[in-house]
Formats: sequence, C-alpha cells, structure tokens
Amino acid sequence: MFHELFNLFYPKTCQICDEILLKNERIVCLKCLHELPVTNYHLYYENPVKKVFYGRVPVENATSLMIFKKKGSVQKLIHQLKYKGQQEIGPFLGTWLGAELEKMPAFREIDAVIPVPLHKLKLRSRGFNQVEGFGKEIAGTLKIPYLDQVLLKKSFTTTQTIKERLARWGNIEETFILARPQDIKNKHVLLVDDLITTGATLEACANTLKQAGGVKISIATMAVAG
Repeated sequence: MFHELFNLFYPKTCQICDEILLKNERIVCLKCLHELPVTNYHLYYENPVKKVFYGRVPVENATSLMIFKKKGSVQKLIHQLKYKGQQEIGPFLGTWLGAELEKMPAFREIDAVIPVPLHKLKLRSRGFNQVEGFGKEIAGTLKIPYLDQVLLKKSFTTTQTIKERLARWGNIEETFILARPQDIKNKHVLLVDDLITTGATLEACANTLKQAGGVKISIATMAVAG
C-alpha cells in the first residue's frame, strides 16, 4: 500500500520520453523500448563492433546492445545514467544484454567480466562507475566473476577530445595499469564499457590486459556510435 501511495505522489517516469511508467514498465516505457535501435550484433561473429578493432588488437567476440546517435534516445538514456545519477539504467541494460549473451556459446566460454575503469578523481566526482551495474548484471547472468580491481586508470583525462589526442599520439595505453595480472592469466575476459566511439580506450584496455599473458579479449558495450 505504501509503495502504491508513493508512486501516486512521486510517479516513476520513462528515462527517455519522461511519460509516467505503467505498473508493468521499468526504466523505459514499452513504446520507447520497442523503438530503441537494438543491434543484435551478438548473433554475428563478424559485425561492425568487431571491425572497429581490426588491425589494432585481437578480439575474440564483440557486441553492442544499441546504436548511439546524437540527440537520439540512446544518447538520452546514457546521459541519464552518467550525468543524472540514474544508476538503475546500468543494471537494466546489463540484464537485457546478459540474457542475450547467455544464449551464445562463444560468450559462455568467458571466464570473467572487467569494466573500463574510472580514475579515482572521476569516480569520487561522479560517485559511481556507470559501467559497474551493467557489468555486474552480465557477470551474474553468465555466472562468472566481476573483477574491478584488475584494470586501473592512473591518469586523469576529462574529455573525449583529450582521449582522441592521446590515441593519435600513441600513448593512451599509458593511462591504464594492470594491477592483478594473476587473476586473468590464460583466461578469456569480457571487457565492458558504456559507449564505443573511436575504440581507442577499449583498445588501450585490451592491450594492457594482454600483458598478463595468454589473455583472450571479448568486448560488450551498451552502445556503439553509428
């Protein structure tokens, strides 16, 4: 009864269109959910996400749940997660993608999930890593560990522009360190992030993880720029 009264005075709204959610709706209304640009890339071994890394870093499998376009619904969803503190969006997307990956033999061979880390100053400022809930739900669905102390970020960059400059200079890899190589040696890990644009950050993370020896990398993100 209290829950019903609370929703009456403080109704939950869709994180995309801001309409009040119905009783059976969660995070996103059914209308917006059906209109999201879902990729289904996990169904295809060769897909646009995997092609991002051709000639850059060996990747076993790669996928993104949705296509990101400027001023689109996916941009608003990720913006709500990262900058408006709507942390429930991460687990929502992780549960969704995790259920899809669980059906695929290639992704069932993965040993652990590792998030792209935030620098401790950014983490303190934002209060949470936007990838954490997403990655934990995928790990839980696949019944594998979620390891957030293996890969750390040691330098602080604030904008994508800076990241792209670092990538052009060839030293973006210096921003990540491998803290616990023994945890992933000779294992297949799933590297997760919110968005793929140039792929430079994920490439740097993958190369850092490979320093552990015998590591195979797969990638899964909430979205990919399209």
